[in-house]
Amino acid sequence: MSTLVINQPLSSPSSIVAATVGVLLVSSNDDLRRDLASKLRSTRWDVQEALSGASALEIIHDGTISLVLLDPALTDLNVDDFREILETRYPRIEIISVNSRTGQLMPPSPSPNSPCFDLVREVERGAPFNFENTRSSSAVETNARRVNSLPGFVGSAPSVQRLCTMVRLVAERDTTVLITGESGTGKDLVANAIHQLSIRRHKPFAVINCAAIPEPLLEAELFGFVKGAFTGAIQSRIGRIHAAQGGTLFLDEIGDLPLGLQGKLLRFVEQGEVQRLGSTDTFRVDVRVIAATNSNLPKLVQERGFREDLFYRLSVFPIELPPLRDRMSDLSSLIQTFLTRFCPHNVALSAEAADVLHQHNWPGNVREARNVIERASILVGLGHEIRAEHIVI
Repeated sequence: MSTLVINQPLSSPSSIVAATVGVLLVSSNDDLRRDLASKLRSTRWDVQEALSGASALEIIHDGTISLVLLDPALTDLNVDDFREILETRYPRIEIISVNSRTGQLMPPSPSPNSPCFDLVREVERGAPFNFENTRSSSAVETNARRVNSLPGFVGSAPSVQRLCTMVRLVAERDTTVLITGESGTGKDLVANAIHQLSIRRHKPFAVINCAAIPEPLLEAELFGFVKGAFTGAIQSRIGRIHAAQGGTLFLDEIGDLPLGLQGKLLRFVEQGEVQRLGSTDTFRVDVRVIAATNSNLPKLVQERGFREDLFYRLSVFPIELPPLRDRMSDLSSLIQTFLTRFCPHNVALSAEAADVLHQHNWPGNVREARNVIERASILVGLGHEIRAEHIVI
């Protein structure tokens, strides 16, 4: 982080001995960012811009920012939560609030001994500008949709917007996440979105389905093994956990993890250590854990089918996905997305077919909707309209 060496009060420009100060403008208002950036074009300021709280945290993590100009109207995070993150993790960064209607800066205490003083004075020397009517409501909504969306996840229902906020809040941290929800709601997409929005996004994203692999093979798959550990182990191999070094491990269907492996997994989650099958040596790993299940884990804990200590260790930050029947306003967007994916030519949806789709309860959730549209895209053949008889539910 750049620092200033001060020999005299900063009110005298000649007293500035040190280098460029990193400044981050955080606002979804394009005109506000453009105007402020234009007023800070001197070599004193190294100005960067962020459209959301989540993207701002990614930039701040690099350690080059000293001042943050913050528009309180964040579209993805609560501004108080954002401030708390900055004050806790980056206490040396100074925050200046910005009035998004007027562009006026409101520093907490513009001390002459702080770079805030010069920055505020430099901005105030520029011509005033009113930002209240610079963007139409439709432009604001479009920007909000862009900021609040998740990679690969379709939807704008209120429950989905809350989900987006939760994901973006936790993505920047290394907190263990437990994703719950019915089968077909998109738990794998949310896990991948958390990884893609995190600082680990350039590292591996390892996925293992705990229900799809028999217990003896699952232990070897997770933790690895050494040569001779069992019949057929002709050479040593690292496990999925070790292979995800620096990245994210996604444990799908964690409720089906055999009880005998839960203690070993708990040790890894708590201590970050992996012991390969057939070995007494341990390896330290840096891996974030995201788990998902459609099972009722608290009930499994009561029935002694799942360790209570592991449950609480995994559910540090629980995220529950809404079923499709509770966000039917997203069905049209989902259908259009699947039509685009599965139809090589333009295909319309008849009113009768749309009625059938909207009257269905979708017990299989988004996965079922995808399968229904893929099936209809095959049945329609070279036709240009999906009719009711093409909808097989």
